[in-house]
Amino acid sequence: MFDFVNKKKTVVQIVLLIAVLPFMFWGVESYRSAGDAGYAAVVDGEEISRQEYEQAIRNQQENLRNMLGEKFDASLLDNPQMRLAVLENLIQERLLRREAERVGLTVLDSRLTAEIQNISFFHEDEKFSYQRYRDLLQRQGMSPAMFEARVAGELMRQQLLEGITGSVIVPRTVAGKVASLSATTYEINRMTISPEQYIDQAEPDEAAIQSYYDSHYQDFTLPERVKVEYVVLSLDELARQEQISDEEIRKYYDEHQDEFGQAEERRASHILLSVPADATEEQKTSIKARAEQILEQVRQDPEKLPELAAELSEDPGSAKEGGDLGFFARGLMVKPFEDEVFQMQRGEIRGPVETPFGFHIIRLTEVKGADVAGLDDVKEQIRQLLQHQKVADRFGELSEDFSNIVYEQNDTLQPVAQMFNLSVQQSDWIDRNSREPSVITNERMLQAIFSESAVRDHFNTESIEVAPDTFVAARVVEHRPASAQSIGLVKDRIVAFLKRQLASEQAENEGKQKLAGLQAGEVDESLEWGESSEVSFAQKKGDNEEILHALFQTDVEKLPAYTGVVTSKGGYDLIRINQVKRPDIGNESSQYNLLFDQLQQIYGQEELSAYIAGLRQRYEVTIRPLEEND
Repeated sequence: MFDFVNKKKTVVQIVLLIAVLPFMFWGVESYRSAGDAGYAAVVDGEEISRQEYEQAIRNQQENLRNMLGEKFDASLLDNPQMRLAVLENLIQERLLRREAERVGLTVLDSRLTAEIQNISFFHEDEKFSYQRYRDLLQRQGMSPAMFEARVAGELMRQQLLEGITGSVIVPRTVAGKVASLSATTYEINRMTISPEQYIDQAEPDEAAIQSYYDSHYQDFTLPERVKVEYVVLSLDELARQEQISDEEIRKYYDEHQDEFGQAEERRASHILLSVPADATEEQKTSIKARAEQILEQVRQDPEKLPELAAELSEDPGSAKEGGDLGFFARGLMVKPFEDEVFQMQRGEIRGPVETPFGFHIIRLTEVKGADVAGLDDVKEQIRQLLQHQKVADRFGELSEDFSNIVYEQNDTLQPVAQMFNLSVQQSDWIDRNSREPSVITNERMLQAIFSESAVRDHFNTESIEVAPDTFVAARVVEHRPASAQSIGLVKDRIVAFLKRQLASEQAENEGKQKLAGLQAGEVDESLEWGESSEVSFAQKKGDNEEILHALFQTDVEKLPAYTGVVTSKGGYDLIRINQVKRPDIGNESSQYNLLFDQLQQIYGQEELSAYIAGLRQRYEVTIRPLEEND
C-alpha cells in the first residue's frame, strides 16, 4: 500500500518459516539425533536421521502440493527414485557445510546480525523485535545461540557455493558462436515422403513374424495381476459422519461473525509530515506546530486537502493521489492512525495524529459498513468446519485404532469397515504398473498388495498413509500369475507393427536416394516441394529441432543446398535450403548478454556437480538401503 502502512507478510510465509525452523539449517537436535528411529545416511560420521529424512520428504510433498494444486498426486514422491533424490539433497547440504568448516570460512557478526534482522517474521511495527525473535525460537525449542549458529552455517555454505559458481569463466568466443547460431535463420522448403504410401506393399513373412515374437517374448507376457478389496479411512469421510447440532452451529456463528462477510472498511485522506528517527524534542515540537497550521487550513476549507497533500505531504505514495488512501479495514494501518480513523464520523477532520512515521492530518471521506452473512447462508459451511475440528482432534487415535484392527484381524476387512462405518470397495484387475484407482496404486500400496503374505495367504496389508490424513488397507481376493500370450493372440499386432516398420524403411531409402541425386546436382521434376518457411534455434518447436540439427551440419556455401531427416513418424523429410540469414550479434546486445548469462549458469552447474563429486571422495558417505528407509 503506501509507505506508512503496516506492511504484513502473507500467512503462507509465516507458516512456512515456522515449519522449517526445526530443520532449516541441518537440524535442531531432535532431528539430528537418530535415536531408536535410526538413520538414513551418514556423512563424515554425522548421521542424517530418519526423522529429518522423512520431514524433508513431507516438505517436498507440500512444495509440490502448493505448486500443482488440484493436479497434485501424492505418489509423485512415493517411489524410490524421488525418495533417493531427497536424501541426496540432504547429503549434498552436509558435504558443503563440512567443507565450509574445513576451509575455515567465517561470517562477520555484522552480516549475521543483518541477515537475521532482515527476516520479516521477526518484525514488529516494521522493525526487528528481539522479544519476538526470542519467543518464536523458544516455541521451537531453540535458543538464539543455536539459531544463530545454524544461520551462520547456512551463510558459510552460501559463501562456498558463490565461490565455486562465481569463479566460472565462459570464453567470449564460445558465447559469440552460440549467439550467432541461435540467431541464424534458414529459409527452407520441405517434401515429406510418408510411409503410408508403401504400407499396402509391405508384407512381412511368417519367419519374420515368428522371429519378432521370439525376440520380444516379454512384450507379450501379461503381468502378474490381482483383484483387491480395500477400505479407505480419511479425515474427510469421518467428518461427514460427525453429528453437529444446530445449537453448536449457532454458538460458533455468534462467536465468529467476523469470519462470515466483509469487515467494515473506511476511506480516508491524509497529509503526513514525517519525523526523523533521531529527531530532538525541539524538532518534533516544530514539526507538530507546522502540522497544526496545516490542520487549520484544512478545517477552513476541507476541499483544499488534496491540493495541500500533493504539495506538502511527505508520504510519496498517497501525495500523488491527493492524500487518498482508498478503502481499508482494521489491521492494515499502523495502530494510532487506525484507532483514530475508526472513531471518526464521515467528513470529520482530525490531527495532528502521531505515529512512528510522523504527524498526520486526517479526513474521513467514506464508510462501508460490515456486511455479515446470515446464519442460513453459512450454516453448512460451519457444520463442515465443526465436523472437521471434532474429528481432527482425535484422528491420530482413530487412525491408530484402524491400523490395529487391520493387523489383529488380518484375514478380513469387514470388522474395521463396520467399526468406522466405511464401505469395503472392490478393484478391477491391477498390476504393478497400474495407476488407477490412485488410492491403492501408489508405490507403497502396490508393494504391500503384491507381497508374498498378501498374495499367498490373502492377509490384509498394513494400514498405509497414501495422502495426508488418508489411510488405506487392502486384501487380495483374486490372483493371476504372469502368463505368456500365444503367438495366435498377438499375431495381428505383430503384423501391423512389422508392416509399418517395412514401410518406414522403404520411405527412408527412397528419401536418401532422392537426396543423393539432389546433392549430386540432378534435377528431379517429380518432387513436390511444400511452401517456403523459416526455422531458427530461437523458434524451435516440434520436429524443427531434428531439422535444425541437420541444417547445422549442412554445407551452405552454395545455395540451394539439400539435406534430409528421418521424421519422428517414420517418414523422411527432404529439405531444400534457399537462404541463410546470419545477423551480426554484438557483444553488447541483449541477446548476447542473455545467452552469456545462461552459459554461465550451465558452466557453474557443471562445476558445482564436479565439486560435489570431489567431496564425495574426500568425505565418507554411507547410505542405508532404500528399503530400510521406507
